[in-house]
Amino acid sequence: MKCGGRTTASRILLLFLYLSVEAFQVCLSDFPRIWKRSPSAPPPGSIVLPLSGNVYPLGYYSVSLKVGRPPKLYDLDIDTGSDLTWLQCDAPCTGCTKPRDQLYKPNNNLVHCKDLLCSAIRTTGNEPCKTPHDQCDYDIEYADHCSSLGVLVNDHFTFPLTNNSILSPRLAFGCGYNQHIPGSISPPPTAGVLGLGNGKTSIMTQLHGLGVIRNVLGHCLSTKGGGFLFFGDHPAPPSKISWVPMFNLEKHYSSGPAELLNNGKPSGVKGLEVIFDSGSSYTYFNSKAYRAILNQLRGDLNGKPLKDATDDKSLPVCWKGAKPFKSIDDAKAYFKPVVLSFTKNVQFQIPPEAYLIVTKHGNACLGILSGTEVGLEDHNVIGDISLQDKIVIYDNEKKQIGWVSANCDHLPNGDPHHNEGISQPYYAAGHTYREDL
Repeated sequence: MKCGGRTTASRILLLFLYLSVEAFQVCLSDFPRIWKRSPSAPPPGSIVLPLSGNVYPLGYYSVSLKVGRPPKLYDLDIDTGSDLTWLQCDAPCTGCTKPRDQLYKPNNNLVHCKDLLCSAIRTTGNEPCKTPHDQCDYDIEYADHCSSLGVLVNDHFTFPLTNNSILSPRLAFGCGYNQHIPGSISPPPTAGVLGLGNGKTSIMTQLHGLGVIRNVLGHCLSTKGGGFLFFGDHPAPPSKISWVPMFNLEKHYSSGPAELLNNGKPSGVKGLEVIFDSGSSYTYFNSKAYRAILNQLRGDLNGKPLKDATDDKSLPVCWKGAKPFKSIDDAKAYFKPVVLSFTKNVQFQIPPEAYLIVTKHGNACLGILSGTEVGLEDHNVIGDISLQDKIVIYDNEKKQIGWVSANCDHLPNGDPHHNEGISQPYYAAGHTYREDL
C-alpha cells in the first residue's frame, strides 16, 4: 500500500505495514437475509471495474466505488498487499486530504465490540473494550510513520455485475478519522484504500463469505494508464494462462520458489519467494537478486550509447541516451527481459517496458529496486510496473496465481471509453511507495 507522494532515490522509505487488524470471520447473521445464498446455488455473476492511474508519474492505480445509502463515489487505491479497506472519515477527520463533502460520514452503522467482527480483530496491543457496546476501533501503523486510526463500520457497497444486475451488500470497512502523514511525504490523493489481500478482512473475502461471488479476483494494468479490476471470474482464455501454486502466506499473494534467469540462462539466484502486490508501484528484489539483475543490465549495455544519469534522482539507477527519450519505446531496444522461472518451467517475463520508466528529464530509470536496502529483508515484491499489460489472477479457491499477456486498455467487453465519466485523481508532485508486508 502507498501512503502518499512519489518516492525519489534519496528517500525510499521502509515498506512494511503493521496492521493491528487481524483476520476476522464473516458472520452472515450480521447481514440482510437476502445475501444468504443457498450453498448449491451458483454465484450471480462477476464484477468488472475500470481503473485510473499509472506507474509514472502518479505511482498508483485506483478504482471508483459507490458506498452508502444513497450511494456516493469514492476513489480507492487498489492494494492486493493489504486486507482492510478504509475511507477517510468525516468524524471529524484529522489529517484528511479530501474536501469534507468527499469524506465518508458514518450514520449509526458502527461495528460494536460485541460483534464477532470486532472480537476477531482485537489484539494484545490494543486497549481492551470496556463494554460490549463500545465502538470497535482499528489502528493501522506504518513503519514509515504513516498511520490511519478509525472505527469499523459497515455499509452498502454498490457493484455492477456483468449480467447487468446490481449487487449491494453490507460490508465492513474502516472509517479513518485520524491519518498521520510525515511532513516529508506528500498526502495521498485518494479517499482511501481498497484492501484486496487474501485475509478475511478483505472486501473480496467478505463477498465470498456472503456467497455472492467466487473467491477469484485480478487486475489488468495498462502501461498507457488505467485498466480494469475484476472479481468472481477472469476474462482470459484458460488455455493461455500460466499458473503457479499460491503460498499460504497470510494476507499476501505469494508464490515460489523462482529462479532468476540471465538472458535465458541460470544466474545462480534461486529459491526466490515472490509477493504480487498492486500496492507497490515498483518491483523489489533481495540484494543478491538485485545485484544479479543490475549486473545483467549493465553487461547488456556495454558498447551501447547509454551513460549513467547520476543527476536524475527519480530512481536509484538511471541512464541517458544521446538525446532525451520521449517514451519507453525509444529506450526499450537497449534492454533485455528479466525472467523469473517457477516450477515446471512456468516463466514470468518482465520485458523492458515492465521495469523501466522514462522521467520528465528524458532518462530511462530502472523500476526494479533493492528491497534489502529499504528494509524488506529477503522479501521479493512484484509491483505495478511489472504487472502491467498482463491479466493477473488470484484464484483463492484453487490456491493459485495466474497471468497472461493482454491489452489492458479496454474493459473485457471491448468498450474503448470505459474510463470516461470516472473521477480522475489529480497528479501528485511526488509519491512514496509502501507495501504492507
